[in-house]
Amino acid sequence: MTTTSRARSFDAAAAVYAANRPSYPPALMDAIEELAGFALEGARVADVGAGTGLGTALLHARGARVTAVEPGDGMAAEFRRSLPRVPLVRGDGNHLPLRSGSTDLVTYAQAWHWTDPDRSVPEVRRVLRPGGALALWWNDSDADVPWIAAQDARLRRFLGAEETEPDAEGFTRGLPAGLDFATRRLRWSRRVPLDAHLANIGSHSDFLVIGQDAARRFLAPERELLAAVFPDGVVEESYAVSLAVARC
Repeated sequence: MTTTSRARSFDAAAAVYAANRPSYPPALMDAIEELAGFALEGARVADVGAGTGLGTALLHARGARVTAVEPGDGMAAEFRRSLPRVPLVRGDGNHLPLRSGSTDLVTYAQAWHWTDPDRSVPEVRRVLRPGGALALWWNDSDADVPWIAAQDARLRRFLGAEETEPDAEGFTRGLPAGLDFATRRLRWSRRVPLDAHLANIGSHSDFLVIGQDAARRFLAPERELLAAVFPDGVVEESYAVSLAVARC
């Protein structure tokens, strides 16, 4: 299956994604401002691969003048329901539908890995004004928490994925070459019902592409295991946000 096909798999599950995926901690916006060297309030921001608008909503709440860029029909529909007053244009990071020099900041909330850096990096450089910045971040389960590490191991076995060792900043994926990134790692948590936790797992592309029947072969026994760990039915999910910002 191609990268594009996997990225578009979210469209069929956009409502589940919107209802169950975690947002990001407010400290993330503080870190972006610090590393970018300017305030978000009043800044012209392009949030690329905006999905249902989790990152866009935080940028908008900080007073940024955000334009969201999203290729998927289902995700765009959910975005318009949750953020009807925020501009949304259809496109992707390899072909940004934005004017040259029109933005102060380009952001990718868990979306950069769906791009081709040979095309997306020149596009970022084109749409940024001189002195602008690119911010990339990923929200990963915090494997320093024992029950999460055990779940990650079960996920890798089920999906046939190899275990990877993070670098000093926690990144398990490469940043684009030719840009000088500063990084931060932010830990946070949320408490959600067990059903929401399992729906969150099922909304990831690895599960969307294998179909509901195959996904249930993991999610059903996982429910029993977690019910023993969290007998009150409320799961405390712990996350680590890996942020990278480059001034361009």
